[in-house]
Amino acid sequence: MLSAFEHLRTLERPLEPLRREETRIRVHAASLNYRDLLVALGQMSSGISDIHLPLVPLSDCAGEVIEVGRSVDAVRLGDRVCLAPVPAWTAGQFRPDYIQSALGGAADGVLATYVSGHQRSFVKIPDTLSFEEAATLPTAALTAWNALFELGDLKPGETVLVQGSGGVSIFALQFALAAGARVFAITGSPSKVASLQSLGAEQVVLYKSEAEWSRAILELTGGDGVDHVVETYGAGTIDESI
Repeated sequence: MLSAFEHLRTLERPLEPLRREETRIRVHAASLNYRDLLVALGQMSSGISDIHLPLVPLSDCAGEVIEVGRSVDAVRLGDRVCLAPVPAWTAGQFRPDYIQSALGGAADGVLATYVSGHQRSFVKIPDTLSFEEAATLPTAALTAWNALFELGDLKPGETVLVQGSGGVSIFALQFALAAGARVFAITGSPSKVASLQSLGAEQVVLYKSEAEWSRAILELTGGDGVDHVVETYGAGTIDESI
């Protein structure tokens, strides 16, 4: 695993002048996603046509606005903000060409002291969150929220299945519980069962010992199955999820 990171280097670059609608932040915290490991290993296959090296890694960060362009009106100096991991996608349905703006993949990421971008790429974070907490939200939390509420229209009393204990699944578990749903989980690691239960999972199924784990979920739900599956494992689980 270490060989994936042996070519990482710390470099200095001059700060480029801001354009009219650009904002610059000083990064206070950046978080890691599994995607970042895939990029480092050269295994990223999310529609990015080409990853150009050298590349600044990581997609998620939080920081403080230290400079704004002449036409910026969405943020002010001193604001605490997060940066969208796909800056070109600010609203509406996703388009394939948006992926070419993906930070830490097609474009330079946020593992830096200063990061700049279009003002629409930044969103203010509440005072109740630290920079470290806010830096975990842009990819994993937003994905989980979008799945459950924007697409899934989750309602109190419904049932949700999450897969594993990655960032998206843990956020989905917590969001679903807060919305009044019942949550079930699957995991391949016996050591993760207690952790998932402590976070509120009603039942946890070990899929390595239950190859057809959907049958176990059906039994736990009285034959009804669940209302929502937050599918994060992909090809290996999609049939069972359905």
